[in-house]
Amino acid sequence: MKKTFSLTSLILIASFACAQTALPTGTAVKMKLETTLATFSSKAGDPFSARVTEPVVVDGKTVIPIGATVEGRVTKANEPRRIAGKPTIAIFPENLVLPNGDRFMLNASLVDTNARHGTDVNTEGQFKGAGHNGKDLTEIGMGTGGGMLVGGLAGGGKGLLIGGAVGATVTVTHWLAKHRSAMLPAGTELVMELNRPMTMTGASGGQ
Repeated sequence: MKKTFSLTSLILIASFACAQTALPTGTAVKMKLETTLATFSSKAGDPFSARVTEPVVVDGKTVIPIGATVEGRVTKANEPRRIAGKPTIAIFPENLVLPNGDRFMLNASLVDTNARHGTDVNTEGQFKGAGHNGKDLTEIGMGTGGGMLVGGLAGGGKGLLIGGAVGATVTVTHWLAKHRSAMLPAGTELVMELNRPMTMTGASGGQ
């Protein structure tokens, strides 16, 4: 009886082990955003979802199939109020939901997007918008210089300094009024990488 029980236990343990699939740290998961995220409308705590667009395959077996859902939340969404700095969006995936309904905790970081035009993803997994550009700085420089010129003509050396300060203030105020935003529209392609190994018990997306 004991031998039979031991053999049955070994079979069950072996079956359970075979049903587990471990995805190593750094495994890339490609997805398409289904929620529009923007620094002017999103805030920390807002939910987002994305859909897996390429299967994750291990040893010839599809572990994460196309169509699996990634659920998460926004952890940061801000716009700079000064000339220096870029608008930032940070997101954190929390769950992976397979088409069959199985759910797994997901710990991963954003590493890339297909958004361009001066945007990038930093080493902390934060999406950075374009921020200010050379044209903005030129406007500030021209505004400051113009103010100094007018002030100088009106009041000599002292007017030169006052005019420069006024010109700079007006121009910077104008720049702040049109500060740039960062946006990740629905449909944006994202690439996330696992921060730690992920064990998926009984996960199977087919061959």
